[in-house]
Amino acid sequence: MRQETKCIEAGYTPKNGESRMIPIVQSTTFKYDTSEDMAKLFDLEASGYFYTRLQNPTNDYVAAKIAALEGGTAAMLTSSGQAASFFSVFNIANAGDHVIASSTIYGGTFNLFNVTMRKMGIDFTFVSPDCTDEELEAAFKPNTKLVFGETIANPALKIFDIERFANVAHKHGVPLIIDNTFATPINCRPFEWGADIVIHSTTKYLDGHDATVGGCIVDSGKFDWMAHKDKFPGLTTPDESYHGITYAEKFGNEGAFITKCTAQLMRDLGSIQAPMNAYLLNLGIESLAVRVERHCSNALKVAKYLESHEKVSWVNYPGLESSENYELAQKYMKNGTCGVVSFGIKGGREKAEEFMKNLKLAMIATHVADAHTCVLHPASSTHRQLTDEELIKGGVAPDLIRFSVGIENVDDIIEDIEQALDKI
Repeated sequence: MRQETKCIEAGYTPKNGESRMIPIVQSTTFKYDTSEDMAKLFDLEASGYFYTRLQNPTNDYVAAKIAALEGGTAAMLTSSGQAASFFSVFNIANAGDHVIASSTIYGGTFNLFNVTMRKMGIDFTFVSPDCTDEELEAAFKPNTKLVFGETIANPALKIFDIERFANVAHKHGVPLIIDNTFATPINCRPFEWGADIVIHSTTKYLDGHDATVGGCIVDSGKFDWMAHKDKFPGLTTPDESYHGITYAEKFGNEGAFITKCTAQLMRDLGSIQAPMNAYLLNLGIESLAVRVERHCSNALKVAKYLESHEKVSWVNYPGLESSENYELAQKYMKNGTCGVVSFGIKGGREKAEEFMKNLKLAMIATHVADAHTCVLHPASSTHRQLTDEELIKGGVAPDLIRFSVGIENVDDIIEDIEQALDKI
């Protein structure tokens, strides 16, 4: 099936007489006839469900759809994108380990890594996506366990050179994890460029309607954990907290990562997505291909308008030929990038805030990447925990306005921008 068809058909196939839409299994618990039947589940000898804190059928249907869209072998839903970021890293990096991450990742993820996970004993080195080969090589340490980046950085809109970073990561025997939230699998499938694990904040384009908070982790099934046995003992040696199972041996490259993440992290931390949220997420995914195309075409028109306006000091959109990210965008995302445009107003932060107050259609909101057009000043909101130096390193200028272009009529969006700029 092609991507547009997978958005509708993948993940769930009803049998004769069953519901056409995925069922909402709104239950914490599942009944079995014998203790032996349940014991097989606890020993991971059989597939099934016993408690929704670990797994739920509704969630698994939707996770399977996202795995199909990304071209992965296994996937799991989480309660938020932040939970997906945390689980994906913590599943292989523990206290005393080291991680390399792009310096332009989303501010919330940066804080998760740089503050919270450092308290857990994990060391992080942040490198520019534009770093030289020498600088990238120098970032690796004997205890480095993975490399982490975003397909399109939020809100810097920096395109991550997936293939280049994947090659270097694999040279050092570690996987590359990619946050593919902004591009979505409609515009980019990182596994095709060497990434090993993909995550999403499903709250954004996948849901697309401000309805649910959620995340997803997808495994490519291609990274050979046993070939680097000493680096990843959690996957390649017996797990005494789960009956001595060695995940990489029992479930192979295709299932080890997600099985361990479920059996250990979801079991102990319980960041499960609610079945009702998963059901709503699936409704959003059904229109994903149509919406993403509209987001991208609208955003390109808005970016071109802003680029020609005398009161706008700069515009950053990977789809513009003037963008420093244009060539990488053409390599990885030939059909479009995302619906988010970053720009600055002449007069700096003060004029930026004045402009935002004048908007009528575009809403000031912390959210991004959904059907509604919304706007945000990251330096005073989502990224306010960062210093000016960290902001600049992350590609977030103090005057940066993040404009998330929705799927309304693009002329209405542009007219709203125009009247707001006229009042400055």
